[in-house]
Amino acid sequence: MEKILVTGSSGFIGMHLCESLLNEDFLVLGIDNMNNYYDVRLKMFRKKKLEQFKNFKFENIDICDLSLLRKVIKNFKPNKIVNLAAQAGVRYSLENPHAYIDSNIVGFMNILEMCRFNDVKGLVYASSSSVYGGNEKVPFSIKDRVDKPISIYAASKKANELMAHTYSHLYGLNTTGLRFFTVYGPWGRPDMAMYIFAENIIKNKPIPVFNYGKMKRDFTYISDIVDGIRKALDKNYQCEIFNLGNNKTEDLFDMIKIIEQSLDKKATIDLMEIQPGDVEKTFADINHSNDLLGYMPAVEIKEGIPKFIKWFKSYKLDRI
Repeated sequence: MEKILVTGSSGFIGMHLCESLLNEDFLVLGIDNMNNYYDVRLKMFRKKKLEQFKNFKFENIDICDLSLLRKVIKNFKPNKIVNLAAQAGVRYSLENPHAYIDSNIVGFMNILEMCRFNDVKGLVYASSSSVYGGNEKVPFSIKDRVDKPISIYAASKKANELMAHTYSHLYGLNTTGLRFFTVYGPWGRPDMAMYIFAENIIKNKPIPVFNYGKMKRDFTYISDIVDGIRKALDKNYQCEIFNLGNNKTEDLFDMIKIIEQSLDKKATIDLMEIQPGDVEKTFADINHSNDLLGYMPAVEIKEGIPKFIKWFKSYKLDRI
């Protein structure tokens, strides 16, 4: 039975990936430091869901702690690793850049070293659409230059791709980087726009709409992201990078409209200037992902957002 180590297992994507693997009887070790970047209670609920599986084990450690990481990996002996542990959020990187260097650079280096010295057969790691920076050519292709990041978060993710390429070249480690595009769905992060909008609408508070609403995003439903990660794990290429997006760009106001319909309540909109580090548009070219992974997203926002709102109401209404 294949053993998979998933870092960031109590995170949004990590929990869903672990659940998918556990349902197919993989042995999964989840690692998470349960930090307080957002409400730890949400992370605890995710962790509790995973602990219902007998084939799940959990270690509360930080991937920056090399000695502890070395001990855990030596004991578990994973066949493959999925590294989803990272300090997330573009805007927060303006406030606390050191957190991104620690987790996304030092922590990722530790993961690479553990793969190198523990006969790990493959590493899949989270990159981000933010690496495309202010690229005005759309859709974003993996052939595009990504050497002008506009946030420390984006720079850290590009650094991960370069580090992984180096380890593939020097040590023959199989590495696959996945550039995620605006992931949403049940159990999503409270710092993401969709969560913030839903919460503020229910609380009768204005929703902050940056760049005066002139924003477009490639919203990607969580089940499509998990499908892409699973395909990357199975293929286990020597050194690849893929876009995982929905292959279309949606107007921000269209997203808001679906949230309003799902909540049966109108939003009060507070139009604001664009925030430093933000980009106006994201749009994934997934031809490479389709050709090599067989990746093809299936969930559009008109279906995915109501699913998110259904979960949000069951989770959040009694906490507001």
